[in-house]
Order: sequence, then C-alpha cells, then structure tokens
Amino acid sequence: MPLAAWLALHAGISALATWLALAYARRRNLIDHPGERRSHAVATPRGGGIGIAIALLAGCALLPATGRGPTMAMASFATGLVLVAGIGWIDDHRPLSPWLRLAVQCLAGALLAWGMHGVEGRWGWALLTLGLVPVLVNVWNFMDGIDGLAASQAMLAAVACAWLAPGIAPLALALAVACAAFLPFNFPHARIFLGDAGSGTLGYALAALVAGAAPELGVPMAALLLLPLSAFLVDASLTLVSRVAAGERWWQPHVSHVYQRWVRTGRSHAFVTSVYVAFTLAAIVSGAFLHNAGPWPATVGVMLWLACAVPVWAGLRRRMVPGKVGQEDA
Repeated sequence: MPLAAWLALHAGISALATWLALAYARRRNLIDHPGERRSHAVATPRGGGIGIAIALLAGCALLPATGRGPTMAMASFATGLVLVAGIGWIDDHRPLSPWLRLAVQCLAGALLAWGMHGVEGRWGWALLTLGLVPVLVNVWNFMDGIDGLAASQAMLAAVACAWLAPGIAPLALALAVACAAFLPFNFPHARIFLGDAGSGTLGYALAALVAGAAPELGVPMAALLLLPLSAFLVDASLTLVSRVAAGERWWQPHVSHVYQRWVRTGRSHAFVTSVYVAFTLAAIVSGAFLHNAGPWPATVGVMLWLACAVPVWAGLRRRMVPGKVGQEDA
C-alpha cells in the first residue's frame, strides 16, 4: 500500500470513528461535568479517543494481510491495545479501581514485550517494553486535562519517532495522522474529550513506538527518544513526586500539574497547549542536532535538556497561583 493511502486510511477511520463516538456519547450521556478537580467549564462528552484506537487496530489487521508486518508483533500490539483501550472504555462508562486498570495495563505491557522482543530472546528490550506501557499510559492519562494537549503531544512524539527510527516510520506516522484527525474535535475548543480509552491508547501506542525505535537506535542513542516525551515526563513525574511528598492521595484526580495550574490562573487552553507544543518542538529540534553529535554527546545533551527542564517546571509551578477555571472546554 502506498504511504499516502496508508495514512489516509488511518486519518479517515479516526475522524469517522470520533464523529460516531461523539454521537454515541451524547446519546448515552457520557459527559464530563465541570468541577473543582477539572479544568473545563462546559459539560463535554468523553470517549472520543476510541476512534484513534479503532484506526490503529485497522492498521494491525491490514499489515499482516499484506505480508508487510511481523504477525507476532502485530498480534501482541493489537491484543494489548484492545486491553488498554477496552479497560479505558469501560472506565469511561463507569469508574473502575485504578489498581484494576494498572493490572490490565501491566498485562498489556507483558504481551507487547513478549511479541516484540521476548520471542527473539531480547530480554533487555523486553523488560524496557514491559515498564514503558504502564508508565506512558498513566503519564498520558495524568496529562490529558485541557483541549488538544494530549493528542498534540502524542502526534509530535510519533513524528519524532518516525524521523529517529525510519524502520517504524509507517506505524509512527499512522499514529500521528490518527491524532491529527482527532484534533479538530478537541482543539481549540473541545467538542469531545479523549477519555480514558483515548489517553490509554496514546500512551500504549507511544510505548510500542519507543520499544520498536530503541533497538534500531541502539544504546545510548535511544536516549534521544526521551526528548519528544520530555514535556509530559517532567510535568507528570515531578507533580507525582510533589504530591507523594505532601502526603496526598496521588492516585486520585487533581489539578496540580503545571498545565492545570496555568489554566486556573485564567490562561486559555489554546495558549497553554501551544506553549507545550513549542517546548516539544524545541526538544525535537535539539534532538536533530544531537543525533549528528555522536552517541555519548547525544546522551549528555539529553540529560542536560532534562536537567534544565526541572527548574523551568519548578519556576512555573511557583508562579501559577490557582484562581478561576478557564472559561472554555478542556
């Protein structure tokens, strides 16, 4: 299949399925209402990210049928995606225990790790994959709180993976265009949210892309894959650490992330999402320079980028004194 047709397929399925999910959510009253633990001020349907999951599953069915994809890897990816998106879809309908969701995510990670690396005896990469799935699924879940943020960051990260590791480019670009097709429904003013099904799908798909790209890049160049993820990794991890240190129930919903605090000062969702996009674009451009610098200089450069991001996060968080919720969708 020509690349243009491959990408058009994913974009079309994602857009159509999101539109159908919007109609379904309205009919079933799957609505997120404003509240003190939310960053939106307008009741908005949820669960639209299931369209991205459906698009990726269609690709999983097509690749082996055309003889262009490794059957075991595609089967394990698809099974894990069904588990992660499925448990998220159920949670979008009725809240589930976070520990049950985590258990399902770990199972999905184990299946993906086995199908991508375990069957070939690459146990180091398999362990990396096993850990990536629950981490990135939850990072994207934590960071999915304002218009366009999670989908735009996943799109940029997927494009970066396609550039860094050409061997996975068709799969990475499929995720990127599926996100791009979803964004008109979610940005600059959301008509529907990703929901847990959508944020889980994005985190899981990115974990699979990183797990596929890392062996292609090799150690230590695989550290470059942290750059397009750095905005979310820094905000999610440091916020989690600060909540644990404060004795808060870190697994419960909150509005402590920098992006949430920024919106609650009165900044628009579009502005905050655009700042995160600019940060990630800068990270990707930095990765382009580091890619040509050699393995160890590239690794040092990545560490310096992350080290500089920490005080930036801390400074922003101190300045973001919560006020009112921004008067638009999230």
